[in-house]
Amino acid sequence: MSERTPTPVAWSRPGGPWGSGTVTAPGVPPLVPPPPAAPESPGADGPRRRRRQMLIFGGIAGAILAIGLTIIMIVVLTSDGSPFGGKASSVADLRPPLAKMCPPPTVPPSAAPVAPPSAAPPATGERTIDKESGISYKKYGSPWLTWNATWRAGTLEVPYRVGQHFVTEQYSGGSYHASILSAAVPATDNDAVTLDLECVGRQVAADVRAEYYPQPNTMDPLRDELTRLGGRPAWVSEFRLHFAAAGLTATDELSAVAVIDVGKPTAAVLYVSIPGTHKQFDYVIDDVLKSVRPL
Repeated sequence: MSERTPTPVAWSRPGGPWGSGTVTAPGVPPLVPPPPAAPESPGADGPRRRRRQMLIFGGIAGAILAIGLTIIMIVVLTSDGSPFGGKASSVADLRPPLAKMCPPPTVPPSAAPVAPPSAAPPATGERTIDKESGISYKKYGSPWLTWNATWRAGTLEVPYRVGQHFVTEQYSGGSYHASILSAAVPATDNDAVTLDLECVGRQVAADVRAEYYPQPNTMDPLRDELTRLGGRPAWVSEFRLHFAAAGLTATDELSAVAVIDVGKPTAAVLYVSIPGTHKQFDYVIDDVLKSVRPL
């Protein structure tokens, strides 16, 4: 095997030992610099730039679409399948309780089977006048006293503000009263003046039995009819209730509830109660009902 002896490297240091010079390496060709790049035309980058812009805009639009879809899904999933919860479409029923329970009758009041109208005799003697309810009725002497409070009774919260009463006994539950009280109660929708007297009368009477007296109780119905009071259509319920309450001497009471159509959106209510301990005043119920006159 032959071995080639490498050619020695020659160093040339013009200008002395620390000058600059050339270095020649054996067998290594000199580097040739690359040719300069041809200048690009100013318009050559236009299509690429537009493509880049379209890609950027497309990415932004896709991100916005994804965010929007995410928000919609969150709203749908948190509102039971409806983006508006399904509640805004329902309008709250703001009618009075009796207007909800007793819509206006389909039969005109003139066709209802009521007692024939008769000219009520003029009112005489002292009167209790209830301007809000639109009626007046007989006023009684001692032991009856003028009612001077507001008593909102029962579920219907009939606001009794006018009338008479007296305390029949005191017991552990407070004072027990005989009473003749009147009130105006909303019974129609908006400005309507036609009301279902039977329905309203029964509802008020049921509320009286359920809310004004000790529970449980039993009832002896005495009167439940459509009639006229003072020439105006009315529903009258009369009954005797039997009950027991700790410390209360009275175990029964004679009561009457009259609901009178006075030609207004409110009906007049007259409530009369006589505890069984004072049956000498039972006559007051029929007497005061006969004395009712519209204002």
